[in-house]
Amino acid sequence: MNTPWGYPDFDAHEALHFVNDESTGLRAIIAMHSTHLGPAAGGTRFWHYADDAEALTDALRLSRGMSYKNAMAGLPLGGGKAVVLANKSRTKTPEMLAAFGAAVNGLCGKYVTAEDVGMSVADMIEISKQTKFVAGLPVEGGAVGGDPGPHTSLGVFLGIKAAVKRALGKDSLNGLHIALQGAGSVAGGVARQAAAEGAKLSIADVDRTRAENLAAETGGSVVTPDDILFLEADVVSPCALGAILTEQSIARLNSPIVAGGANNQLATAEDGRRLQARGILYAPDYVINAGGIINVSTEYLGDGGPDLVRSRVEAIPGRLEQIWSESAASQQDPASVADAMAQKLIGRR
Repeated sequence: MNTPWGYPDFDAHEALHFVNDESTGLRAIIAMHSTHLGPAAGGTRFWHYADDAEALTDALRLSRGMSYKNAMAGLPLGGGKAVVLANKSRTKTPEMLAAFGAAVNGLCGKYVTAEDVGMSVADMIEISKQTKFVAGLPVEGGAVGGDPGPHTSLGVFLGIKAAVKRALGKDSLNGLHIALQGAGSVAGGVARQAAAEGAKLSIADVDRTRAENLAAETGGSVVTPDDILFLEADVVSPCALGAILTEQSIARLNSPIVAGGANNQLATAEDGRRLQARGILYAPDYVINAGGIINVSTEYLGDGGPDLVRSRVEAIPGRLEQIWSESAASQQDPASVADAMAQKLIGRR
């Protein structure tokens, strides 16, 4: 693996830790982008990467996104992320999770972890046996904690409604067509809330059975992953993996709005400007999808209960409106506006 300093996505990251435990097969990268506002917080992703360079790029991009996400959500947390490099069979054992927990513990609270793609509440329990620097743990009724996914879904749903209000002048999703990329935890929550408001859903997932099950539950239809972004729809909602908005894909979009829960949707900074040039309203991903880390933060810091989490998530549409208003006034694209705001908050400007 080449030195990270030369990587395009290296952004003055404060620390990178490469974890290797031969006895358990653990290979992981823990990236800490900024601790300006507090400990570097962000979930752990368990994923099979094509190569080590791809894993490093993911860790660098995701950790920077967490710095921006936590800052824009008004949380006293910095930004970090971990990726566990799964083998092709995605083998995951309690021993591997324990080794990862020990690695997190060795950072003495500078990094706080939680769930991300490929990790579950049960996995967090195993990790918590080795370290206290973990959130997303099961809780008793009425307490803050557990799976952050539903909170992310709520924020994305509210953000979609805000985008629809701004771009289409509508107060409801009733009768609108939403093309949903993904059928996992976050996408499922968005789909159920949108369907309850009368939205028409098209759903795609690499796991077709999962897409079919969600479509059956919500009255939606299933399309192929290759087609979902390019449907004629009122909203395209990316809720799977990132870097799907490229020069090529943006040219083929048939929707006035892109608003979804996936991290790092833009392949490059230029792609935010390409969306604006086409007149497509974009909801910056780390702003609209902050609900999960809001719940994680409140759990970890113990600074409030479910009502505080709800109120913090419900502030997401207002934050998006601020970004869109400044974008309209400055003629800068929303992604660039949000980045500038976040960079100022973490002392990078």
